[in-house]
Amino acid sequence: MKRVIVEYSKLTKDILDLLIEKYPDGYEYNDIIKFQNAKLETISAVEVRTEDTIYLVKISLQLEKTMEDYTDDETSFDENDFDDF
Repeated sequence: MKRVIVEYSKLTKDILDLLIEKYPDGYEYNDIIKFQNAKLETISAVEVRTEDTIYLVKISLQLEKTMEDYTDDETSFDENDFDDF
């Protein structure tokens, strides 16, 4: 099974759909996975899975706001907004 760490700037509509499906009311403290990356930085993320991939989506204020906005209006998310990152 493939494992992928996803930053907010690389978030896709498909992954956002998975997040909303798994965490319709937002994620809780016990949903958060913490680990250290290769630079020994502590990363906080939430996990979503497909048949062949485990995604660890890094937590950020932008992620929380995007999930809230997307739950209210699915047209509020545009992957092309991240072209400048």
